[in-house]
Formats: sequence, C-alpha cells, structure tokens
Amino acid sequence: MSQSALCIIGGGNMGSALVRGLLAGGFDETQLTIVEKDTSQIAALKNQFSKVVITTQLPKCDSVVLAIKPSEVFGVCQTLNASGVKQILSIAAGVKISTIEKAIGGTVAVVRAMPNTPALIGQGASAMSISSTCNAENAKWAKQILLSVGTVVEVQEDLLDAVTGLSGSGPAYIFLLAEALITAGTQQGLSPQVSNELVRQLLVGSALLLAESSESPSQLRKNVTSPNGTTAAGIAELEGKHFSQIISDAVNAATTRSKELGK
Repeated sequence: MSQSALCIIGGGNMGSALVRGLLAGGFDETQLTIVEKDTSQIAALKNQFSKVVITTQLPKCDSVVLAIKPSEVFGVCQTLNASGVKQILSIAAGVKISTIEKAIGGTVAVVRAMPNTPALIGQGASAMSISSTCNAENAKWAKQILLSVGTVVEVQEDLLDAVTGLSGSGPAYIFLLAEALITAGTQQGLSPQVSNELVRQLLVGSALLLAESSESPSQLRKNVTSPNGTTAAGIAELEGKHFSQIISDAVNAATTRSKELGK
C-alpha cells in the first residue's frame, strides 16, 4: 500500500466525524486512509466515503489519529512503531501521552485530545495537550484536525481530566436538563409533544444567543429575570436547592472518575 499522509485508526462515531470535517474543509481524500477492523462498520464507511481508502491493515503513514478504545491503544501503537509515523493525535479517553510514547518506543510527536459528542455535527468543544517532542508544526497539525469538528483550546495534560468532567461529559448534563424540563412541562399540563418541541428550541435558541452575544452568561440571565417576576421565582427555587453546587459536584465527580480511569 502506498504511503498515506493521514491515517485515522478507528472508523466509529468520532473517527467518522473527523473524516467528515476534514473532507468538508478540503482535505485531499486520496491522502486519507481509515483503518477499521469491524466488517459491518467498513461497509457503512464505504457508503459514506466512497473515495477514501478503507482497510483493516495499518499502512505506512506520516500522521495518525487514534480514534479507538483506550484498551486498544497500547497494542496499536506497538504496531505503529514500524509504520514510519512521525506524529500522533490521540482522542482515546484517559490514555496518557507517556503511555503512547512508551508503546511507540521511538521519538514521535504526540498530541492527546478530549473532544465531545457535538463533534458529530461539527460543533464539538475539544481540548488538547502536546508532548515535549512536539514542535509548533505538530501542534498546528493537530489543532487543524480538531478545528474541523468545532473549537479547540490547548491545556496542560494534567488538566484534561477537568476537561473531561466539564465539556467531555457536559453534553450528558445538558441532555439530562432537557429530560427534566420536558417532564416538568408535562407536569404543568402540556402534551409530551409540545413540551418536547418547546424544550428543544429553548436549548438551541439559548445556546445560539450565548454563543453570539458579547454579554456574559450572568448578564444574559439577568436580562431574562425581572424583579419579582416569573423567572425570578424559578431562579429562587433553583438557588434554594443549591443548583450551582449540584453542577459543581457533578463536574467534580466526573473529573475524579477520569483521573481514576487514567491510572
């Protein structure tokens, strides 16, 4: 097999999302290879990406994205040792840079990142950390890949657990809020269909307003909250039940679990 400029190992949800983002951004599909061992997934990938090379074998490649299960990373990296890889971007949760470097055995630039599931629709929030062997070009390469599916920030590796607890797990917190709001609407007499439609648009509209406004979240909240009004009554109830502390505790619990899984 000829040399590939970029090889994405793992064609699941996140791997596929990265491929879509790269192709949408103009990446040369002839320079892209997807490695996937699941035969049923290979068929789905070929339907999506008809001109991209899809294989079960690791090719010779310059650059690799690891979009596989954490338990598979060490073995795959040992195999990559002979593939000519120069730089690696890993989105495998909890797998440290040092683990990848140990498995590779040679001097390879390693970037570790934590994206989240909105990357599936090009609206992800990612954070990345670079190894000591990375130069500015390696960091730029990884950043451009992550930017293809949303936004990205750079942090020290020891803060990626906090990123996991906040934005990595964060979509589930939002979906839980959506569930609770829909239920609350039905409890007030709305039909499940009406409550569902209102809540979905409530979250979409509020998120867009937050994204496009120059005002802080605090100010945006105050803009909605008239003194002694309906929103003030609802906010008082949330504050009385320590809403902010509940959110803080959730992020802390997820961050702690991320640290445990990384050991």
